[in-house]
Amino acid sequence: MAPAQASPFMEEDDDDDNEEIERMELETSSSYYPSAPSSEIFDTRTTVDPSYIISLIRNLLPHNVKNLHPLHGENDRNAFVGELETGIRDTVQTSSPGVLSIVNNKAETMDTHDETSELSHRKEGTEDSFGDTKDNKISTVDEAAWEECGCILWDLSVNKTHAVFMVENLLLEVLLASLSISQSLRVTEIGLGILANMACHEVLRNRIVSMPGLIDTIIDQLFLDDSLCLCEAFRLLSLGLQGSDSVTWVNALQPEHILRRILWVVENTLNPQLLEKGISLLLAIIESQQEIAQTLLESLMKLGLPSLLVSLLACEMKHLFGERVPDRYSALDTLLRVLEALSVLDDHSEAISSNEELLWLIYNLIKLPDKFEVSSSCITAVVLIANVMTDKPDLASEASQGIAV
Repeated sequence: MAPAQASPFMEEDDDDDNEEIERMELETSSSYYPSAPSSEIFDTRTTVDPSYIISLIRNLLPHNVKNLHPLHGENDRNAFVGELETGIRDTVQTSSPGVLSIVNNKAETMDTHDETSELSHRKEGTEDSFGDTKDNKISTVDEAAWEECGCILWDLSVNKTHAVFMVENLLLEVLLASLSISQSLRVTEIGLGILANMACHEVLRNRIVSMPGLIDTIIDQLFLDDSLCLCEAFRLLSLGLQGSDSVTWVNALQPEHILRRILWVVENTLNPQLLEKGISLLLAIIESQQEIAQTLLESLMKLGLPSLLVSLLACEMKHLFGERVPDRYSALDTLLRVLEALSVLDDHSEAISSNEELLWLIYNLIKLPDKFEVSSSCITAVVLIANVMTDKPDLASEASQGIAV
């Protein structure tokens, strides 16, 4: 008999079995590979590499620090920058010793100025954090690098996890140093923007308040003449007043010249966004739950807040009846919310209900033919009239006659 020949199908089955065995062995062996030590793994749930965030913070370190209290003298300033650098290194080593080399490599490629030896050899004179002495031109390269890193941190600080990680790695100290010496409005805007994003997180508001000198430095920025910086400063102050630790913010705003500055900016700005942010700050003061905030409101009322609000409303109504600017709708709505908030306060409602010009403006807003774009403002206006009627019962007949005209 002829010998039996192996079926080709059997050979194919054997090959499949061998491949399956090899795959299972590979999976089994890979499961025995040890994972990285826990000391080399960041305990931070984030999609962004923590070492990258640290490298960005290091790139915000200013070249030197001047006028930063309580430090005095060039040696103290240079030592402070060195302490910040050392502090950032220590936080990295504490959380993950194995990542320090990664941070160093990234920082070197981004052309940082973090060596205190370089600082100690600088000549005396007025220096900017992004360049040499005042006799030389400011380095636009350094400022551009700061802006790039700062903008990334500004975006990341929206996330609570990222923001907490930044604060743990001394970003507040770095921003305080930069704001104290910066002559760049763009750098100031970015620094304030990062702080405002952090103030959105309740857990970080206490950290901002507890940082010595930071609140005073923020208040100093109110006297800048840049609308973008003022927008971020107003936003930051508004968020600070909403927290449980708002007493510190209220105390910082107590001086009369600061309140006068806020009112002056709100009255004279031509920027709709800045106008809206300034009015929002006034609203935050009025709605603050802290009793001490009422002292701010009393001071604002004495400085002419009601007349200012009516003047602003007249201006916004002029725009509304003329060439409409959608960017101004938000300011109009916030302005009416401020008036509504004042109308329910026993000590200040009379200033609202007795103002005939204000009531006339409100009537005209309600009578507006096309209300769709400002529907929320019209609703607020109706609520405002309802509040005023509690002080002036005869207002109902006057209002009906005025609207019917």
